Amino acid sequence: MQTPDSVRKALRGVKDPELNLNIVDIGLVYDITVSEAGDVHVNMTLTSPGCPSGAEIVGDAKRAIEDLEGVNSVEVEIVWEPYWTPERMDPRIRAFLGG
Repeated sequence: MQTPDSVRKALRGVKDPELNLNIVDIGLVYDITVSEAGDVHVNMTLTSPGCPSGAEIVGDAKRAIEDLEGVNSVEVEIVWEPYWTPERMDPRIRAFLGG
């Protein structure tokens, strides 16, 4: 059975095409729940409401999770609370980007 940690690990393979960095390290993934039946629900955000890559990122995230063994269904929900800011990035990534 998958866990929130194993799903998060799979999501590290999903990149924001504009930044070319994975969506976990840049702080877009907020919450992951996995039911005993293998239903996965992810709350995530985008860097902005007008993000042109939003549909691509959500599709890539869904496919990455669906590829995991034992996953029954996947729901990726875009949320805007809390609003994403660069402070949500992993500190190492922020430093790498000069922040």
